[in-house]
Amino acid sequence: MMSTKTGAHILIIEDDAHIAEGLRLSLGLNGYSVTVAADGAEGLAKWKQVSPDLIVLDIMLPVIDGLTLLQSIRLEDSRLPILILSAKAAPEDVIRGLHFGVDDYLTKPFHLEEFLLRVERLLTRANWADDAKTSPGGRLRFGSNRVDFATQTAWRGDQKIELTDQETKLLKLFAANPNKVLARSVLLEVGWGYTRTVSSRTIDNFMVRLRRYFEENPKKPVYFKSVRAKGYRFDPDT
Repeated sequence: MMSTKTGAHILIIEDDAHIAEGLRLSLGLNGYSVTVAADGAEGLAKWKQVSPDLIVLDIMLPVIDGLTLLQSIRLEDSRLPILILSAKAAPEDVIRGLHFGVDDYLTKPFHLEEFLLRVERLLTRANWADDAKTSPGGRLRFGSNRVDFATQTAWRGDQKIELTDQETKLLKLFAANPNKVLARSVLLEVGWGYTRTVSSRTIDNFMVRLRRYFEENPKKPVYFKSVRAKGYRFDPDT
């Protein structure tokens, strides 16, 4: 992680070109390097490409909305500082953003000085936590099943299962949303990112694999359930 002033790389994901350019100039004058993305799909690609030290994220984005993008990033990186900058100022919007893992939330219109101070504070806090890289990465237990997300390994009883990257992403998303119906479109956007080459049938195929791994009877699933015309639901406490 770079210092809070010199060289830290900030990714701005904002579809309002005027706001994005103003933030880029202000952050540049304060010693940061800046990358700008104009929609959620571009933001997802830029995040993977430039590995920023902090993301400034709008919620109402074209292609992939900000909260879906936030969930996708959090599946792979729980530590990256993310600041939502949004015109959505209702308490329920702020609570939803915090629930999905945002570090700070600033509403539009905003004072530039306050924005810069929040950016500096988030980067400082990230520096303090930078030496804590030995996190186990999280584990999940349900029934006789165990999942270690850090090693991408699972067990059904004594049977060991080596998970792929995509299987691990989907399991993380289900674990973060227990007993909630997740639409196929959400599973696709969060698990794969925005792509026209992946169909909803891909999700169905992956669900077949997860059931084969973790269900006693894959044809009568207990944990990974289909919800007609809606998507899938993970019930870990069944």
